[in-house]
Amino acid sequence: MVYKVIGLMSGSSLDGLDIAYVELQEQQSTQRQGPRAWGYTLLQTVTDPYPPAWRRRLAGATGLSALDYQLLHVEYGRYLGERVLSFIEAHGLHYRVQLISSHGHTTFHDPARRLTAQLGDGAAIAATTSINVVSDLRAMDVALGGQGAPIVPIGERLLLSGYEYFLNLGGIANISYGASVGGAGASATHSLAFDVCPANRVLNALAELEGKAFDAGGAMAATGRVDERLLERLNALEYYGLAYPKSLANEFGTETVLPMVLQAELSTADALRTYVEHVAVQVERAVAILGREQLARGGDGTRPKMLVTGGGAHNNFLVARLREHLGVAATEVEVVVPEAQLVDYKEALVMALMGVLRWREENNVLAGVTGASRDSIGGAVWIGQQA
Repeated sequence: MVYKVIGLMSGSSLDGLDIAYVELQEQQSTQRQGPRAWGYTLLQTVTDPYPPAWRRRLAGATGLSALDYQLLHVEYGRYLGERVLSFIEAHGLHYRVQLISSHGHTTFHDPARRLTAQLGDGAAIAATTSINVVSDLRAMDVALGGQGAPIVPIGERLLLSGYEYFLNLGGIANISYGASVGGAGASATHSLAFDVCPANRVLNALAELEGKAFDAGGAMAATGRVDERLLERLNALEYYGLAYPKSLANEFGTETVLPMVLQAELSTADALRTYVEHVAVQVERAVAILGREQLARGGDGTRPKMLVTGGGAHNNFLVARLREHLGVAATEVEVVVPEAQLVDYKEALVMALMGVLRWREENNVLAGVTGASRDSIGGAVWIGQQA
């Protein structure tokens, strides 16, 4: 069966709403056990930039009263539904979309206290569009004691073969290992993943000091110099020494890391250059940790590949630094940046698949990644179509 789904993703960098219209089909397998791979086609995609007012409202959501927060939750759900209707109109998709799977916009994330919250009321999306909706994809995992993050490894495992590592450079950088079906040296049933460090949320905030939304291609960072004292302080932050599974709230980047960078009183170019180096160092450390796991499980000796996606994959200077750090003898990882559409919409694609798995009542969040007590079927279902 072919599923025709819209996946919605709003990342912590607040650059906009990613909308992807996807066809998904489970592929035949000769294996008696284990997950089946899925084929996909990204048919229509767009990043719908947030108007300044919405950026401010989403960024300030955690400071609202309980009532105002809930009102924003409902209003943002209607906003998502309206953006989906505009997308359907623009691409002639009337009566073709079977399901909408919405990640929402993460606000509060405190898995130690069994809490995660994403703005964007699924009922409001369903009522606005008259299409069935899956939302709240992280909540069940957190209720089971998991980190609720990262949740994309299930999609990496089922959709993207041939890679041992997956790095997403969004507002927060996160990494997965061993997630692909049939990847060289990767187990089809064993995955590890965790949040590495803040990425675009900090880099974009620094670029804004120069009146730019982001550092295009890393051009400003490339002209700067690394401040070794700041780099050492950043790399010494407690989070980086914690064992996985672990995850980061957005506030770690905006309230802990960014003030440290600003207090160093560097030029913007030097601050960007230093922070790019920090991201590269932390990714290298993450790969070294996961690489030990690969050796323990008997890797096949081939050079592993890392698929890099997310907005940071367009930062040519950051990608170059990653290649420099990961190409050393200790890791020898090949960094692969795919076609632009997959770079930009991998997470929206995975949200679409997670929605389909939820609809089929199949596991869509992996406990081996998040630390939950078991794999789970995550997501709330809202029936938008009329009986």
